[in-house]
Amino acid sequence: MTKQKPHVRSLKCTDIALLVKWISDPEVLTFYEGRDNPFDKNKIREVFFASDAAQKCIFSYINKPIGYVQYYELEKDEKKEFGYESKQQIYGMDQFIGETDYWNKGIGTLLVQTMIQFLKKEKEAEAIVMDPQAWNVRAIRCYEKCGFQKVKILPKHEWHEGSYRDCWLMEWRGDAYENTVT
Repeated sequence: MTKQKPHVRSLKCTDIALLVKWISDPEVLTFYEGRDNPFDKNKIREVFFASDAAQKCIFSYINKPIGYVQYYELEKDEKKEFGYESKQQIYGMDQFIGETDYWNKGIGTLLVQTMIQFLKKEKEAEAIVMDPQAWNVRAIRCYEKCGFQKVKILPKHEWHEGSYRDCWLMEWRGDAYENTVT
């Protein structure tokens, strides 16, 4: 049986309650933002509705909103930090499944594959990068299934639960990994 692709749509003001629910859940916070950093309505408005370059979205699976995804073109300074030429079309991506009943069912893999197809086709991405914390084995395994490869460790790259954590710079690059995207 083929799994249904997630549906991705732009974030709306009516999604604030969903985001508060998800990013105040200690299980979700373990992997996204940290259990010492829960979000309320005001913080959701400040962080998720701030005007920045990221395209912020909600994704649904079988007509139920279950998570968040954002994508953005890397700025010149980010490209330099990660070792890319400034002329390359490089996108970054972050996501989480907020409904924990949907964890470990392959939906994250479907979401990442869907986003790869979209960014390659619609945004002409030459590469897509993510920077999961090095201890987040489940996320790293998901990204590797989708064709991402570990490029380099980013020491003390992200503040999480009271300390800076190492992250992996992971990259998906164009046609090199085409066979992993269905």
